[in-house]
Amino acid sequence: MAGQQFQYDDSGNTFFYFLTSFVGLIVIPATYYLWPRDQNAEQLRLKSLRRVHGRCLWYRLRLMKSQQSVVPTLKKAALLFGWAVFLFLAYKVSKLDREYQEYNPYEVLNLDAGASVAEIKKQYRVLSLKHHPDKGGDEAMFMKLAKAYSALTNEESRKNWETYGNPDGPRVTSFGIALPAWIVDQKNSMLVLLVYGLAFMVILPVVVGTWWYRSIRYSGDQILINTTQLFMHFMYKTPTMNMKRLVMVLTAAFEFDPRSNKEAIIRPTDNIEVPQLIRELGNINVKKKEPPFCYPYSLKARVLLLTHLARMDVSENIEEDQRFVVKKCPALLQEMINVGCQLTMMATSRGGLRAPRLTSIENCMKLSQMVVQGLQEAKSPLLQLPHFEEEHLRYCISKKYKVRSLEDLVSLKDSDRRNMLRFLGEEKYDEVMAVLGSFPYINMETKLQVLDDEDSNNITAGSIVTVTVTLTRKRMSEMFEKEDNAPLPTTTEEANPEEQVDAKNKTKGWHNKNKGAKKAAKSKKKKLTKKKPVPQQQAKGDKAKQANGNVAGNEVAASKEEEDDLSDKGSESDEAEGNKDSPSERDEESDKQSDNELDEIGGDDEEEWEALQQSIQRRERALLETKSKVTHPVYSLFFPEEKQEWWWLYIADRKEQTLVSMPNHVCTLKDTEEVELKFPAPSKTGNYQYSVILKSDSFMGLDKVKPLKLEVHEAKAMLDNHPQWDIPETEEEEDDPEDSDGIEESEEDEEDND
Repeated sequence: MAGQQFQYDDSGNTFFYFLTSFVGLIVIPATYYLWPRDQNAEQLRLKSLRRVHGRCLWYRLRLMKSQQSVVPTLKKAALLFGWAVFLFLAYKVSKLDREYQEYNPYEVLNLDAGASVAEIKKQYRVLSLKHHPDKGGDEAMFMKLAKAYSALTNEESRKNWETYGNPDGPRVTSFGIALPAWIVDQKNSMLVLLVYGLAFMVILPVVVGTWWYRSIRYSGDQILINTTQLFMHFMYKTPTMNMKRLVMVLTAAFEFDPRSNKEAIIRPTDNIEVPQLIRELGNINVKKKEPPFCYPYSLKARVLLLTHLARMDVSENIEEDQRFVVKKCPALLQEMINVGCQLTMMATSRGGLRAPRLTSIENCMKLSQMVVQGLQEAKSPLLQLPHFEEEHLRYCISKKYKVRSLEDLVSLKDSDRRNMLRFLGEEKYDEVMAVLGSFPYINMETKLQVLDDEDSNNITAGSIVTVTVTLTRKRMSEMFEKEDNAPLPTTTEEANPEEQVDAKNKTKGWHNKNKGAKKAAKSKKKKLTKKKPVPQQQAKGDKAKQANGNVAGNEVAASKEEEDDLSDKGSESDEAEGNKDSPSERDEESDKQSDNELDEIGGDDEEEWEALQQSIQRRERALLETKSKVTHPVYSLFFPEEKQEWWWLYIADRKEQTLVSMPNHVCTLKDTEEVELKFPAPSKTGNYQYSVILKSDSFMGLDKVKPLKLEVHEAKAMLDNHPQWDIPETEEEEDDPEDSDGIEESEEDEEDND
């Protein structure tokens, strides 16, 4: 009777199949994920950035790392070795003999399929005489011959062979386990048990426990939980935090403590070099005994950060530690901003808590810019450019040019700019212009509305206000092109001074339009007060004398058009007077006007509906798609690793020094980005003046501020009875007689029953 039988692999053939599959499952995915990418692409990218970023510290370190790195070579060697083992095992498996072959009695007797009974008997007689055990033959071979002869001559055996593939009938199904038999041998049981115990009871728990212990110490942004708690304690303790205090709190982070982070190192030479740097820096609150500011790791990190901001040279022994501290600072400052936002939300929702002031959060953002650029707070943003030193700034801030920012430098004419930077040679000047042209120029547009409301433009008390900010990034080099292509008047006498003011305002695109309008209004008022009243004819004559022929021709043409318009208006008025006595026509015109108004209202509703649908689709796409955080590399002379351009966008109340909306960290601005800022409207009606602020986390002097006026109205009263539930009076009157008749009939029936 057929059954099942499990047996281990005594010969080891099946184990090779298992081993080949196991190695293949490891080697193939590892090759896809770990094989070093094309080094030529990275080299080409660095080559394209060389003209602008060639002097940056991170660029030079990246070039040295790519030239000295051995990791890609080791990865390739390990993967090639794995493929060699896999191919060897595959070759070994292909050469293994087949153990389980189909039984064929004709092959055993060396006969062709379909041989006759006489041929079978004759061949069996010859082979049995040859392999008979009594004549020195092979007994096993003789038994095979007898079995094959019986299968071909005996009817029952032949039937079993044709049905089951075996003359003896159905046999036991055998399952092979792809493990050698010595593993389950009783002699090796203790050794196998020891290996299993070490693997699953010691090694696996230790690995999982180590991973778990390390992971619970960090937040989602890979910041130590203890550091987050430290920031929260000091931001709550000091709501208004100046820059010195902020640096002390930042450098007290546990990321710089060797007991919490193995990357942080305390060197024996720190006792000599750190005090020397303290004497060079001056007053950095060394004698402050408040923990953890007095701890050695905090003091060392503070000194290294301040030397970086002062652009001081340090020894090679401590330079590596300085780079470690500087690289950690942007992420820690972002965590500090998040902590400040959480405290602000808790204070507004619960009340009674002290929220950090707006200056504290903005100081965190400003310190991030200072760390990336390696500049102190009071230094000029022009020092972000190459070849600029402190002694060169006197050429820029002179009375002739008054250049104090990067935007002022861009707004100069090329000739004035070259004359001002005459201390630079041609190559250095070209490099400065290339770097300045790569800096970002952000155009910011805002749209204020209340989503999911009937009147999206009406802001009521307590409603959720959505400010949609559209950010468009351009290069400063485009501002150079606009300046060169800007039309200028041929002579200063013929040009109108108001037009000159407008042209200047156009070239400086980042200047506030409201300021330009105020200046123009002031200039107009001054002119009106100074000039005497002149008759209209004389003024027209003076303008005609000053203008050229083309302008005169245009004025004549304009006067003719005005006369035609006046004649048309006169004819229309005559027609209107003639039609005063026709009431039917007046009714038709009023009907047409009402229809046109309804069409316009319907068109506006359709446009609002389409805009709402588009905004919903944009939000759904933003939730589904994941954008890359690789935007544009930041030009930073002293930052040790490549930094991408990221921005903070938020709404603030400058008067109250509070945040209105939480800062949104915009990390995906390549060309254009749309960001939604939401906040609850004030509970009291009135006019409010807020500011939409855009701050860079890498560049100094490129912040944008746009005023935001908010007019809050009273909320609409809730309707007790909605019009759709009102029942017309005619229906009630129709239903009442039926009900009354029914009542009368029922009363009559009751009387009859009585």
